[in-house]
Amino acid sequence: MTTLLVSQTNFERHQTPQGHPERADRLKAVARALEHPRFGALKREAAPSGDLALAELVHSQKVMDRVRAARPAEGVGQIDEDTFISSGSLDAAATALGGILRGIEAVVMGEAHNAFVAARPPGHHAERDRPMGFCLVNTIAIAARQAQRLYGAERIAIIDFDVHHGNGTQDIFEKDPSIFYASSHQMPLYPFTGSPDETGVGNVVNAALKAGTGGEEMREAYRHRILPALDNFAPDIILISAGFDAERRDPLAQLEWVGSDYAWLTGKLMDIAEKRCSNRIVSLLEGGYDLGGLASGVAAHIGMLLTGEAGTERENEEPQ
Repeated sequence: MTTLLVSQTNFERHQTPQGHPERADRLKAVARALEHPRFGALKREAAPSGDLALAELVHSQKVMDRVRAARPAEGVGQIDEDTFISSGSLDAAATALGGILRGIEAVVMGEAHNAFVAARPPGHHAERDRPMGFCLVNTIAIAARQAQRLYGAERIAIIDFDVHHGNGTQDIFEKDPSIFYASSHQMPLYPFTGSPDETGVGNVVNAALKAGTGGEEMREAYRHRILPALDNFAPDIILISAGFDAERRDPLAQLEWVGSDYAWLTGKLMDIAEKRCSNRIVSLLEGGYDLGGLASGVAAHIGMLLTGEAGTERENEEPQ
């Protein structure tokens, strides 16, 4: 496999208050993990800037108006209880968008089989009409719509394994049969959406997991619910909202996933990508707030994308 890593060089421009879980150290931890020799074959690029005017593909004008109104000239401004913005946040968000669009371009044009985009801020909570949940704009939703416009990808699947339900992505696409959205997430947990009876127009699958459960319950949910529906949808490309906060050390949730769980899940998505869409997978970082847990999950996920094989738990740990 040829795997492209698209990383963001201006991620620190998105500043959050001291003690906030969504912080610049997250991408530093990812970068350290990917210095391991097992990732030497990664094709690496810096993310280009994207055009945030593309937000209008999935958001109402209310979103950008609210984000711009909250952006301070200096320091950190606040959008809601959990969501913050600094003077450089929109530059970082534009680069996150440019990163995933570059990843999509690479896999569609055959430069890589798959891609991982290490970027912040996250995006999957941003709804059609409001930013929320650490998220300013819904990066993966914008990218999905742009992929349809640019590359004729008629059927796009978004798989979201962040521990929190991607309410924003579901809100944007739940009435659009050309986009398949599936989420595994802890329930109950913020944002308190994602019930299994939320099915959109038959294009939404939600797998709710109880606090304290681990890889066995996750595997059952994917084997019996999400993977068959994804296979039946037969996507032209698979996008992944890759949150690593289901990892057992994460402070914001109570699932018990470990690195091998992320590797297993990644492998199953690769199997369907090989069958249905010429291996085309583009994965975008969402959550993950324990630095060691984030590094472990990312290492397992990218290791599988790159080689088709899971590394050892030791290899998946964050370098000290």
